[in-house]
Amino acid sequence: MRFTITLAVAGLSVGSIYALIAVTLNLTFWTTRTVNFGQGAILMLCTMATAVAARSGVPIWLAGTVGILASAFAMVIAERVCVLPASKVGGSMGWAVSTLGFGILIQGIVSKYLGNQAVAFPDVVLDAAQFVDLFGIRIGAQYLVVFAFSLTVIALLDLAIRYTVWGRVVQAVAQDPELTRVFGVPMRRVVVVSFALSGAMAGVAGILTAQIIGTVDPAFGFSLLISGFVASIVGGFGRNWGALLGGLVIGVIEQVVGGYVSTAAGHGVSLAVLMVVLAVRPQGLLGRAEAVKA
Repeated sequence: MRFTITLAVAGLSVGSIYALIAVTLNLTFWTTRTVNFGQGAILMLCTMATAVAARSGVPIWLAGTVGILASAFAMVIAERVCVLPASKVGGSMGWAVSTLGFGILIQGIVSKYLGNQAVAFPDVVLDAAQFVDLFGIRIGAQYLVVFAFSLTVIALLDLAIRYTVWGRVVQAVAQDPELTRVFGVPMRRVVVVSFALSGAMAGVAGILTAQIIGTVDPAFGFSLLISGFVASIVGGFGRNWGALLGGLVIGVIEQVVGGYVSTAAGHGVSLAVLMVVLAVRPQGLLGRAEAVKA
């Protein structure tokens, strides 16, 4: 029982990171109706840059800041190079291939200049050896901190979307971009800010994951992207709290199955959950079916 609870707590922590990644996908989907499949490589860029800079003697807070800014800048470039040209062609799905290619390009550049080997990631907040007694069960303090931090970021973003001018503009763009443009809203600025924020949050998610794993390598981001994408679909694509629910469900399932069977089995079961949800409730657990105007 203790082992199961420990796995469940770890799953909630990892799942909250999946939810954070899913939310970053929502940000770009709201403003451009696209999904950036290079997001995994972009969050890897942040963590690799942070790890290499910290290893060179740069203070961890400064290394992390530089890494987050780099991922935000990379997302802006991805929008300009991959998404914007495809958006000019009605009904084009070219952005799917181009964003994936952009991610592969980033992974190749990082492999060439920062190396293919795994790099040790420094402790950002707490040491991995620190534990907390929770109802008589020893839980890694890092798991609790990562879980609380991820939830805080998601909640703050949701509040910003609901109650700030920028958030209301994003909602308007998501609902009816053509009408929003007619009212004189600077669409390009809204899109660029959304992509930059998405990149910065992806960088934060990468740092949180590397904090738990302890190492990072150029292939580190792809599996995180898949898990975040699965979480967003399971919870209801485009919905932040659905992303949170989907992330927690997937995280707990992966950790419990992985602990009792194998890590590979954990990933397989999460994909099985995705197929079941798509078969029973295609709009996701908290999603709503959308009416499309003919």
